[in-house]
Amino acid sequence: MSDVGATLSSIIAIGIGASLVLDAWVWLRQRWLGVPPLDYGRVGRWAIGRVRGRFDTGRTGGAVTAGEAVVGWLIHFLTGVIFAGVLIAITGPGWLQDPTPGAALMVGVATVLAPFLVLQPALGAGVAASRTPMPWLSRLHSVVSHAVFGLGLYASARLLAVVMTRV
Repeated sequence: MSDVGATLSSIIAIGIGASLVLDAWVWLRQRWLGVPPLDYGRVGRWAIGRVRGRFDTGRTGGAVTAGEAVVGWLIHFLTGVIFAGVLIAITGPGWLQDPTPGAALMVGVATVLAPFLVLQPALGAGVAASRTPMPWLSRLHSVVSHAVFGLGLYASARLLAVVMTRV
């Protein structure tokens, strides 16, 4: 496999791994704190609506659309892969051989701008959850979750580096 192919494969693996770490955190957060997870069906409904020219940003998200949950989950994992690509674009592919937590955590926390500026407004919660009943608590959960995603970027890259040295 070429260096570009190996780097792209690594980015995909790290992005999926970090997304799974985030999902595990969201599951634990729901169990421990009672915080409901994001409904990826609504994300898919919003995305499908955008493609079809509908721009409903209300809390209901419009009419239920076939396949919306699948689309939402695909967007979730694709976003994780894109953010892993951003990490490698910033650090360079050499980071993959000896990943460090600092850059991954920094990128993870910075990714909180995506829900603050895109997803939350799109789903009717306002910029940085400003329309939610407790905006600061929503923001705190978002920042912590994206820090966990950053740790997932690091853990996935570290695991991949260990696996690749043994292959």
